[in-house]
Amino acid sequence: MAWDFSTDPEFQEKLDWVDQFCREEVEPLDYVFPYAVRSKDPKIRALVKGLQDQVKEQGLWAIFLDKDLGGPGYGQLKLGLLNEILGRYSAAPQIFGAAAPDTGNMEMLAAYGTDEQKKRWLEPLINQEIFSAYSMTEPQGGSDPNLFRTHAMRDGDEWVINGEKWFTSAGRVADILFVMCTNGMFVVPRETPGVEIQPEPRNHNHIIYRDVRVPLDHLLGPENGAKVLAQRRLGGGRIHHAMRTIAQCKLAFDMMCERALSRESHGKIIGEHQMVQERIADSYAAIRMLRLFVLETAWKIDNSSTQETRTDIAAVKFTMAKVLRDVSYNALHILGSLGTTDLTPLQAIYAAAPTMGIADGVDEVHKATVARNVLKDYEPHDGYWPTEYIPAKREAAWQKFQPKFEADPDLRELAEGYKKYFANRR
Repeated sequence: MAWDFSTDPEFQEKLDWVDQFCREEVEPLDYVFPYAVRSKDPKIRALVKGLQDQVKEQGLWAIFLDKDLGGPGYGQLKLGLLNEILGRYSAAPQIFGAAAPDTGNMEMLAAYGTDEQKKRWLEPLINQEIFSAYSMTEPQGGSDPNLFRTHAMRDGDEWVINGEKWFTSAGRVADILFVMCTNGMFVVPRETPGVEIQPEPRNHNHIIYRDVRVPLDHLLGPENGAKVLAQRRLGGGRIHHAMRTIAQCKLAFDMMCERALSRESHGKIIGEHQMVQERIADSYAAIRMLRLFVLETAWKIDNSSTQETRTDIAAVKFTMAKVLRDVSYNALHILGSLGTTDLTPLQAIYAAAPTMGIADGVDEVHKATVARNVLKDYEPHDGYWPTEYIPAKREAAWQKFQPKFEADPDLRELAEGYKKYFANRR
């Protein structure tokens, strides 16, 4: 039986290159030219292209796509290890052509789009000539598709979409919107008449679709197939997201440990105080356990499918939110007042933790899913006593040994001695 936690040397070289590239090239660009990937300025675009060309030379462009979908086909485990590095740097996913929400939308297009749809939308998305958003959740239904009301009616050679979507991340700056309706997934150009983007929230947009008309060929995949497409989109994406979350946890942890060795209190460095040591130890263990859980889940997906691994995917989703919340909270306390400002990444990391427990479905929904799936593998016990009721198990064991006792009275005498000994200890 194979049981191995190592990374093959060839891929480790890739990881080492990514780590150095992000630290020395991507991070400085982001500090000087924030949101450079979306800039229209030709000089800034040239800087971005130079970095992206290096990524492509390494064979690391659009790393999330399988080989049959036009990508490198690394699989979820290797993707997880890559995203563990990319997640530390806000601009890195875009420099590698692997930023949400475009990644999931591209995967849907690659898997379910027609040749014409791929030509029209997938190729420009991969080349970052256009950007997209995913319009799924609704004000009254949250992320539960069973409560959605947005619907598309066929009218001649067009679909007419009516409904309301909430928290469409980056909808305001997207070129195309992937709109999940009760009867299908539709690609809607943002400038289509009837697409009304509300003033607030500014980053995660509230959009009203009022008699929005799109041609028939803007239906992605089969009619009434939106749930299938959504699951394809979210399953593996949650693993990428989890590994990027681990990167954020590790960033907060690094800041915590550095601070613990740099400041003094009551005559000694704060890292020598037991309460600080407790926060460091708890954070270290939480990150390590989450990382192994995520990588094991990625391995399971690679060796089965997202459908067969859905219980672990759901468990990863709510666990990563908790670990991020706990670790960033510990780090914030150790940094003290500095941790409450925007002068380090810590305040943003801590502020993102509650959102993590809501995005892609609230934690409560995922916990209920995990519990239901886990309980399918169990059965109720008969009678009053559970399976592990000791008196019943002891009686069954004695019955099992009766043939041996009949054949060897001395063995019975030994057993009786043990029985009396334990009876007298009560």
